Amino acid sequence: MVLHLLTGSTPAERRGHHEAAAAPLVGFVVSKAVGNAVARNRVKRRLRHLVRARLTALPGDGVLVVRALPAAAEASSARLARDLETALHRLVADPSTVPVSAT
Repeated sequence: MVLHLLTGSTPAERRGHHEAAAAPLVGFVVSKAVGNAVARNRVKRRLRHLVRARLTALPGDGVLVVRALPAAAEASSARLARDLETALHRLVADPSTVPVSAT
């Protein structure tokens, strides 16, 4: 997966989201290279579940994009969790390393 993090966004960049909402925004990109519709939706569900548990690690004004690579379809949930944790840790510790890749 590849992670992109944008911080310091203005309310206009957040496209109508309330300024008071300090929760980060997260989007997922799972292309057809990952597999058929069933495989892509399974990967999205697993990633959403994993990211939801880690939202507190993101800056409140952050916009995170998680792009799944084809290997994500075959990876176990434990492997996805490890890769996500590693990539998030690297990304939050040093935002200049954008994008951060893992499996």
